[in-house]
Amino acid sequence: MEIILREDIDKLGSKDDIVVVKPGFARNFLIPGGLAIAATESAKKVHAENQRQRAHKQEKILNEAQELATKLEALNLSIGAKAGENGKIFGSVNTIQIAEALAKAGFEVDRKQIKIADDNIKELGSYEATIKLHKNVTPSIKFDVVGE
Repeated sequence: MEIILREDIDKLGSKDDIVVVKPGFARNFLIPGGLAIAATESAKKVHAENQRQRAHKQEKILNEAQELATKLEALNLSIGAKAGENGKIFGSVNTIQIAEALAKAGFEVDRKQIKIADDNIKELGSYEATIKLHKNVTPSIKFDVVGE
């Protein structure tokens, strides 16, 4: 069944994408939850017109995201954490601490846009995370976890 997504959904697609899913998933979850609408012929025509109108805005947003991505890739963050003698952290470092460190550096990024390869970081060292600024722009940032 073809549907038009109204929101970004992980592992399925971005807002305004037309995707094919199983009918039960669409009828029982996506459409009643307001996450998607059925892709009928009239809905596709309305969708195409909306896409044409948004094309200019999307280009501007994409350029801004690319500029921010180049600035973020050049950035090297340092996140402080309490650690024991053997380098183990008390607790863990996650996307919340990375978002706070980016805010201190002058970049406002939502923590939900940040993905860490290791879900939680529990040792001191250098790591890498990716930030989804736009569906086509996902820069990776390097950060160090240092003991306080």
